[in-house]
Amino acid sequence: MRASDTERTREPAAGGHRRQRRGSGRGRSGRGRAHLRAVPSQAAKRTSGSRQPRRRDVGPGQFAYAALLLSALGLLAFGLVMVFSASSVRSALALGDEFAYLKRQALFAAAGVVLLMVLARIDLRWIRRSAAPLLAASILLLIAVLVIATPVNGAQRWLTFGPIGIQPSELTKVALALWLAAFLARRPAPQTLRELLSPIGVVVGVIVALVLLEPDLGTAIVIGLIVGSILIVSGTPMRLLVLAGSVAAAVAFLSVWLEPWRRDRILSFLDPWADPEGAGFQSVQALIAIGSGGLFGNGLGESVQKVYYLPESSTDMIFAVVAEELGLLGALALIVLYAVFVWAGFMIAMRAADPFAKRLAVGLTTLVGSQAMLNLASVMGIAPLTGLPLPFVSYGGSHLIVALAAVGILLNIAQDRARHAASVPDRGRGNRRPRAARARNRGRADPAWRPRELRRFA
Repeated sequence: MRASDTERTREPAAGGHRRQRRGSGRGRSGRGRAHLRAVPSQAAKRTSGSRQPRRRDVGPGQFAYAALLLSALGLLAFGLVMVFSASSVRSALALGDEFAYLKRQALFAAAGVVLLMVLARIDLRWIRRSAAPLLAASILLLIAVLVIATPVNGAQRWLTFGPIGIQPSELTKVALALWLAAFLARRPAPQTLRELLSPIGVVVGVIVALVLLEPDLGTAIVIGLIVGSILIVSGTPMRLLVLAGSVAAAVAFLSVWLEPWRRDRILSFLDPWADPEGAGFQSVQALIAIGSGGLFGNGLGESVQKVYYLPESSTDMIFAVVAEELGLLGALALIVLYAVFVWAGFMIAMRAADPFAKRLAVGLTTLVGSQAMLNLASVMGIAPLTGLPLPFVSYGGSHLIVALAAVGILLNIAQDRARHAASVPDRGRGNRRPRAARARNRGRADPAWRPRELRRFA
């Protein structure tokens, strides 16, 4: 048989096979029905797949968000416990109510949490627009402190309105971070000393001068670290930062040396045991408290140094009470919480797409981290005493509310990236609200645009 005859013989068979398969689709063959049930169509796959809930993976941004929130709330709860432990005896003897300090701190914490929730939900653009007015208001409050405030322990730092006291320098830290982040987000980073001085150097210099007149050297150091961190992220050359840092260090040295009590404090830091009853008294009592705690501590509420031995036991020196009552393990746990907070804040800054949000996140994280670092170092005798409170833990309303406000802004920055990634603008809707981002036409090719649609797009 020739090849042509073979092809003609196979052709009807193939055609018959195709007719048989088409017929099986209409229900004439049980084998065909089984085949259709075993192999679903692509449309059925798409339909069934669309009904299944998608699994949401936890990415680095969500993990940083959770770590920041949990570490801040953990520090807040820990601070409430330690404020009660450090102040209960003095409060009972002086005020007749051992819960007096705890009640006030709980009210401050509640106000701070409400502010945190508000700042975490509002539009970040409103926060950016409030930078300049907030900075102007904080400068006016700093001037008012020097004019009308009553000195407390030789310093004018608080404005008193009835039972409420406000420390404007705490507000100034956040206001300056907001203004500097907004300023450098729309302008190139300064490359020369002249560009750095105008207007950044002038604004920062005025604020630092007002803070030093209170006097408050610790806050001035924190402000310098905030400004330096934002300038580094913005791309300022390192040589310029070193030059500006040298000038700031010279100014700080002069402010310390010209004030006798500051000079005594620096000299007592070098050798606190040389004058244990005078300039070195606070450092010596803090070291005694830390050494008395050992590995596991004396137990919560069992501190001895807090009873009229350790000055400012519930505010600046509260870490010494933590180490005495909870030991080395409790102190390390507190330090780890601060490390987690700083890591999460910088992770949020790294993932921020908006230049303003990135700079602001770095500045606010530096605010909390540097203040905690300086307080811990001064209590442990590694650095001179600066009078800075321990964020979230020390007693006081101004610094606690400001720290919780910084957390709210950081959470807003973390969510702002998620909102931009999860939605796209829908200009075809009348209300102009965004719609969820999804694939168009379920994988099919886009239809040809009509002339009216082309004109609207153009």
